[in-house]
Amino acid sequence: MRRLVFLLIIGFALKCSAEDLPMYRPALIGKSPEAIINRIDEKLLLRAGQKDAAVMFCAAVEKTGEVKWSGTYRGTPDSRLLEQEVLRVLAKAKMIPAVRNHQPISVFYYATVLFEVVDNKPRLRIFANQEESELKKENDFVGPQPCLGGDSKFSGLHYPSAQQAPLPVDGAVALWLKIDGSGNLQEEKVVKESPPLLGFGDAALDDFASAKFIPAFRNGNPVPCEITLSVYYKPGS
Repeated sequence: MRRLVFLLIIGFALKCSAEDLPMYRPALIGKSPEAIINRIDEKLLLRAGQKDAAVMFCAAVEKTGEVKWSGTYRGTPDSRLLEQEVLRVLAKAKMIPAVRNHQPISVFYYATVLFEVVDNKPRLRIFANQEESELKKENDFVGPQPCLGGDSKFSGLHYPSAQQAPLPVDGAVALWLKIDGSGNLQEEKVVKESPPLLGFGDAALDDFASAKFIPAFRNGNPVPCEITLSVYYKPGS
């Protein structure tokens, strides 16, 4: 009898814990000492000669908030020092994990890091999206995040088959996505693929076709959106 009561109490506690979490929450940088924003050494970058620069990155964030892997891309000219520093801090970063259906879940997190020198002082900002129109206006917009696990069938990126890409080359795809306010994919299409005719566009369409997302958030609320993701493929991935 005591064992039954104990199990009921544990079950009730777990249920309450799950219900305390929101329906959706994107992975977030947070404000802890381990947060990316607090670990990038702005003063060191300034002393090293880093000028105004920007770099984008993608990171796989586990349901625990740990960063499993990360990569940078689309850096502006003369952003090498900033890119190196971003990669350094991402290697041991801890983030606020994403939530879908009241449960923590692993996601792909997309962000843009901006470094500026204003009156000889460093200014660092990180935006959780990679949309040019949103970045220009510095909007409070968090881009949608593809989920790994739960009701999502997204399992990461898969390099095209040898029949499609017989030569081991890097591939890049600009993938347009329309996602509703519940994180469901409505439409997708390839805007650009490079190099062409090697299956990278088809690979991106296949990889994201069955994905569920943490929906985009604007001013703290989930919203439908249309975005363009930069998707990169490397041989052996």
